[in-house]
Amino acid sequence: MKAIDLFCGCGGLTVGLKNAGYEVVGAIDNEPVAVKTYKTNHPEVQVWEMDIRKLTGAKIRRKLKLQVGELDLLAGCPPCQGFSRLTTLNGAREADEERKKQNDLLFQFVRLVDELRPKAIMLENVPGLFADARLDSLLNDLHRFGYHAERDEIVQVLNVANYGVPQRRHRLILMTSLAGPIPFAEPLAEQRTVHQTIGHLKETAGKSGDVLHDMPERRSEAMMARIRATPHDGGSRLELPEEMQVECHRGRTVFKDVYGRMSWHEVSPTMTCGCHNPSKGRFLHPDKDRAITLREASLFQTFPENYHFSLDRGKTGVAKMIGNALPPVFIEAHARQIIAALREQNEV
Repeated sequence: MKAIDLFCGCGGLTVGLKNAGYEVVGAIDNEPVAVKTYKTNHPEVQVWEMDIRKLTGAKIRRKLKLQVGELDLLAGCPPCQGFSRLTTLNGAREADEERKKQNDLLFQFVRLVDELRPKAIMLENVPGLFADARLDSLLNDLHRFGYHAERDEIVQVLNVANYGVPQRRHRLILMTSLAGPIPFAEPLAEQRTVHQTIGHLKETAGKSGDVLHDMPERRSEAMMARIRATPHDGGSRLELPEEMQVECHRGRTVFKDVYGRMSWHEVSPTMTCGCHNPSKGRFLHPDKDRAITLREASLFQTFPENYHFSLDRGKTGVAKMIGNALPPVFIEAHARQIIAALREQNEV
């Protein structure tokens, strides 16, 4: 079955689709470093590096030799910063105008659904979209195009930790087809832990030969002393004596996860664009006196261990790609549901 990945970023969704058995024939994004990373890992895919508003369904069909209605799956994650609670101070701050404009890229996804009429659709986003009026508009359009559009049957907010992804991360996922709803994947019996994910990395960070595992850290001696004093396996900065606290943290319990350690036998926190920086969250290694490495962060997102990330924008650029990516294992579980449903519909 053939699929197209819209807003493909560095390729997390494509990895998941491929692992489920899809042939990904096309992808689009306008972020140069993400596209470079994508092309390196998926050289056989036709990639459009451009503003999606300038790419028409007709151009896609001509390039890929597709007829209207022939594509099996159109999938993607439109930019979602304005829907995210993390970027709006837990809902207390309105998203700025630029983010609102990015949110309207959701309708570019809808436009290409109309122009390509794929057999099935998968849309992934942050939970904040669930209560946004744009989702109602999208569902109305899907109904008008002939897709099954009952909200309760095609949209859910799920914890990816229940599907083999070793991190706490809630995501909205929408799946539907022209022939009916797509059943969501069943949760797994157990969650994958931090230890199961990175415990096998025996080579010392800095000496492994993997550039993502070896990038150095630069911290003051005072900060290193705080890190060394933080209890192993889930320890928090709140457990340090007050005189060791950063001045801006003293007497405050907000943002308690910053400079905290992960726990070996739990899932990791959400991998954000600051996942390499312990000042941004609970991103210290469970028992090493360092932050998790970029390779470890990519494994928490369930990328393959040999996945290549462009270093053109340094450590921060890689962390951004990882934080913005879709976890392949979560995508794979639901992409398999779509394949099964389409095959059953064809047999009927």
